[in-house]
Amino acid sequence: MNSIKSPGGSLFPYFYKNGEIHCLKYGSFYFNKDALFSLIKAEEEFILETHRRLDIWVDFYKTSLTQEVMNEFVESISRLNKSIRKLSIVGCSSIVKWRIRNKIKRNGNISMSIKFFNDPEDAKSWLVME
Repeated sequence: MNSIKSPGGSLFPYFYKNGEIHCLKYGSFYFNKDALFSLIKAEEEFILETHRRLDIWVDFYKTSLTQEVMNEFVESISRLNKSIRKLSIVGCSSIVKWRIRNKIKRNGNISMSIKFFNDPEDAKSWLVME
């Protein structure tokens, strides 16, 4: 299969350790929530067009995770619930991890496996593990 670029600039599919993942580059947006929300929407459309269940890695390094940003992210993964098999998230402080977990629980529509990591390589490795 040939790789193409997703709206965030990631190769799709991205082959890693004999597995395949999709990378969502939501990092380095700092306080520019409008640009981030635009990318989140474009990535949602891209993922839905694949008609597959994906293992997804999300990078939030250097993005301000305000309540509004966390809400939009949780709503996005809720809308993509049937398209995501596993989700790994990096770049969050301990308090942000706790807040996102609570938002996911309250949402009630999210059924994929989700884990938070400090190391991007650990996050990607977990996605390709069986």
